[in-house]
Amino acid sequence: MSLGIADVYTSSVHDDAAAIALIERALDLGVTFLDTADIYGDSELKVGKAIKGRRADVFLATKFGFVQPRVGTQEQLDARPEYVREACERSLRRLDVDHIDLYYLHRVDPNVPIEETVGAMADLVRQGKVRHLGLSEVSAATLRRAHAVHPITAVQTEYSLFTREPEDELIPALKDLGIGLVAYSPLGRGFLAGRFRRLDDLAPDDWRRRNPRFQGDNFERNVALADHVREIARTKKCTPAQLALAWLLTRDNVVPIPGTSSIERLAENAAAADVRLTRDELDEIERQSPRNAVAGERYHPSGAALLNG
Repeated sequence: MSLGIADVYTSSVHDDAAAIALIERALDLGVTFLDTADIYGDSELKVGKAIKGRRADVFLATKFGFVQPRVGTQEQLDARPEYVREACERSLRRLDVDHIDLYYLHRVDPNVPIEETVGAMADLVRQGKVRHLGLSEVSAATLRRAHAVHPITAVQTEYSLFTREPEDELIPALKDLGIGLVAYSPLGRGFLAGRFRRLDDLAPDDWRRRNPRFQGDNFERNVALADHVREIARTKKCTPAQLALAWLLTRDNVVPIPGTSSIERLAENAAAADVRLTRDELDEIERQSPRNAVAGERYHPSGAALLNG
């Protein structure tokens, strides 16, 4: 099981002591894959402090590419070769490590050919600063172009019982090329955990309030869909979150990264690795939560514009 370390839903963040304790507990539970990004506030700094003295126990992943718009532009992404090098150096300093195990391009920059970006990332591998390369939210076609420049180890994308689009083109390409999938938002941005029933259950500054799946009738329909997962979990005697994660763990070469800010939820998520689903149970999950059943797009238009479709 892996763990995503990020404060991405609200503006509230842990103090250093609480965040470090959370990561240390994850390592104690056997979590070895920590996933963060340079855009996640001071997350890299906290991860670096938490793994001090335990670096050998961790497979460390981080991402680059999101930026404050450069002067005279509105661009939110920068994947120019010179920026690749700058971003990596900053992440190494913040994490306080001499290498990054998996370095992702967070989003494809439409103004920079993927071959140029991956070429610069490959230089980091040759220099020993990075061990493996990854891409996030990339199309199958762009992935193939990137992989021709340097082997891509993993692609990160949203994937869950609520988000099955990767099964159309991306996952077949990953299988063909022998690349792993790292699934973010594996709990359907919280729906599949069954922990909220009303929009007001979210904090006022929670960005999910602006997400299409949380708007109007979509919210009600998605809560009802998640209730089906909850009922299967009740029969299975596990939590809905564990069921959703266990389903992902049955997929070929998929690693889910459930982010959390709670020690209790961390232990719950880690225990999903012990949940075994039978063929009949998988068929029932498919009947109750079929592809394309979720209501609403997964990003609002400004977020969708940053995806490499």
